[in-house]
Amino acid sequence: MLRLTWVQPEDLIGHELRQAALDGREAARIAARWEAAGGRTAPVRAGASAQPASRYQRTLAEDLLDELADLPSRTADQEPTGLPAIKALCPDWPAPPAVPVRTTPDRLEAAWLGRAVGCLLGKPVEKLPLDAIRALARSTGNWPPRGYFTAKGVPADLLAAHPWNRRSATTSLAENIDGMPEDDDLNYPLLNLLLLQRHGRAFTTADVARLWLDELPAGRTFTAERVALRNLLLGVEPPHTARHRNPFREWIGALIRADVHGWTHPGDPGAAAEQAHRDATLTHTASGVHAAMFAAAVIARAAGATGPGDVHACLRAGLAVIPPESRLARAVGHATALARTHENFDTVVDLLHARYGPDHHWVHAVPNTALIAAALTHADGDFTGSICRAVSGGWDTDSNGATAGSVAGLLAGSPAALPDHWTAPLKNRLATSVGGLDGTGFDALARLTHDLAHAPVPAPDPTPLEATRP
Repeated sequence: MLRLTWVQPEDLIGHELRQAALDGREAARIAARWEAAGGRTAPVRAGASAQPASRYQRTLAEDLLDELADLPSRTADQEPTGLPAIKALCPDWPAPPAVPVRTTPDRLEAAWLGRAVGCLLGKPVEKLPLDAIRALARSTGNWPPRGYFTAKGVPADLLAAHPWNRRSATTSLAENIDGMPEDDDLNYPLLNLLLLQRHGRAFTTADVARLWLDELPAGRTFTAERVALRNLLLGVEPPHTARHRNPFREWIGALIRADVHGWTHPGDPGAAAEQAHRDATLTHTASGVHAAMFAAAVIARAAGATGPGDVHACLRAGLAVIPPESRLARAVGHATALARTHENFDTVVDLLHARYGPDHHWVHAVPNTALIAAALTHADGDFTGSICRAVSGGWDTDSNGATAGSVAGLLAGSPAALPDHWTAPLKNRLATSVGGLDGTGFDALARLTHDLAHAPVPAPDPTPLEATRP
């Protein structure tokens, strides 16, 4: 029996009801109808429930999803999705730099490596609850984390109770790493390089959609991205692709696509956020879009920073491009305040989980963005400290490690500044299913990113990406 994840209506309805509670829609009547029909809650960690619903339940779920979408939201005014409305709420929107800021291939290579290292660190423990991550790491003397997770020395009963992520253990534990394995957290930056090559910085959301249809295998997508691809094939056009039967539209997917928008706008957080917005609105709304804009602005500011201590200015630049009364802005402010207050980062994490864990899915953008901000703040931008704190906080471990690693890599300034025990196992080799790029080196990707960052606007059609491979 094939149970395709992230698209079954009977599973989507539970996620949509949870999302309604977060964005202020009165859904109690609809929830009661679903419960009376024997409908189940959404799977806690899997993308699909084990057993299919009846034909009646599936039809009802589709109808209820549409009814939920029509309910008014109490948060709409302070959490808009449209760019003009967002900017109207941001009194400190960053102006372009008076003098263009230039970055270097070395700095961008450190960013690519940082993203890969942080992702790789988080892959084996993705989907595991926080107590399991801590127990597994402590059993091998790696808590707080200082290196990649390992199965060597883990008691058999502990591993039986908390097995590693099934897809990642064979490629991402310390004893198994042989180059950077494929991950959506790296596939999306590659796709965005293709996007800028083909369409320049003036790309539209429809250009993103066309690129995905041409280059992105559906089986390599998850949550909001998979729903958006389904919607495109059903004839739904952007930006409606982000809303139609898409309960994942405030999850983390748009944030993990934001790096290239920041890398290619060094020192210009506002322009990076605007570019990220055009990408994000294919799949996300409100907090999901705000998280992508926040990340792009933080990364753009980091691409022109002078050192790790600038991380706090980078985070302020991120807050300047999102509505100040939004759930995301409040969560980031809360998280960074905790990080400045508590010396023990485990305490920060416990408080974040107590505040956001009960109401949010573990892939939702709000708690994960807050955790990233807390990790960068508490580590003061240090590379190892940033990625280890981000991953040690649980939730979407590989995505959080990737974004923290991208920022901290930029702040470190060069690949030589990143500890060798993190970067050497990657062997300057990235696996991917994005067309023609399997095995590409991080140095080659950094050179291409640099060229795109400093290309004229609109960017010309350069040599095909495949020609940059070593």
